[in-house]
Amino acid sequence: MSSLLFERSSDDRLIAGVCGGIAARLAVDATLVRLVFAILALAGGAGILVYLALWIYARGRRALPAAILFAVASAAILFALGLSGTELLGSTLLVAGLVTVLAAGGSLRPGGSVPRLGVALLIPLSAPAAQPFPDPAVDASLSASKGSETAVLAGGCFWGVEAVFDHLKGVKSVVAGFSGGSKSTAHYETVSTGSTGHAESVKITYDPSRITYGQLLKIFFSVAHDPTELNRQGPDEGTQYRSAIFYVNAEQKKVAEAYVQQLDQAGVFRHPIVTQVAPFQAFYAAEDYHQRFVEKNPTYPYVVYNDLPKLGHLKKQYPDLYRR
Repeated sequence: MSSLLFERSSDDRLIAGVCGGIAARLAVDATLVRLVFAILALAGGAGILVYLALWIYARGRRALPAAILFAVASAAILFALGLSGTELLGSTLLVAGLVTVLAAGGSLRPGGSVPRLGVALLIPLSAPAAQPFPDPAVDASLSASKGSETAVLAGGCFWGVEAVFDHLKGVKSVVAGFSGGSKSTAHYETVSTGSTGHAESVKITYDPSRITYGQLLKIFFSVAHDPTELNRQGPDEGTQYRSAIFYVNAEQKKVAEAYVQQLDQAGVFRHPIVTQVAPFQAFYAAEDYHQRFVEKNPTYPYVVYNDLPKLGHLKKQYPDLYRR
């Protein structure tokens, strides 16, 4: 089997080049090393290429120059180490690809996007079928009559969070904006510095006769964002991207705190929830171009990669709540 897999034919020359060069440098059995790297390449190659392409597309001004620079630099270093031909080409692509992901916004630290990518590629092979996300044990009852109530939530970039709740039955309107800081600093460029106390937030106006506050929180935790990421969401980092629930009354506080405790105790997430539950003070609408951004810009790279999958998840997991 090994001779079939690693013979340097036109079909497997690139894999053999990458793995053969590393095996030679390690001075160990080449067949074993090539087998390990071939398995890794087959398991993760497609995912890495897609991930890398999306990052270059979305953050091209930062990532593409880094890719070129490190491709040249790594080629020179590897050539000096004695690699040539397909070994040099394969190893250069390997190094340049990793650095490009990092330059585009990835991270090698625990919880960073590169380790998460590896985990994401392995989980589908061994994970059991997903369990239904639990309903809040403590929640308000549906109102007997129509009305309007407000919820203010923060879950990273407000584009995607706004889009999720815009597609939820019972929601009347969603506004993207800022909460947690002062009126004088409630401007996108200023908030983006991470020093204003604001979090990118959404103000949701909903009909309590059609959807409860607890149901909104269920979508918030299961679809709109990852509540275990501290001061970040996906590629975005800073306190302005923190997870927060700004309760407007005692009942909302009770429901929110009980639900966070319930989800943590049930071990729904791999890591503890870091969502802040804080009293609402004020909400300031963001600039007009941020409103309904996903709807207006469905092909924008950031939206394609980060936000459209949320809408797909909402439609698939909660078809009874999904609104076109």
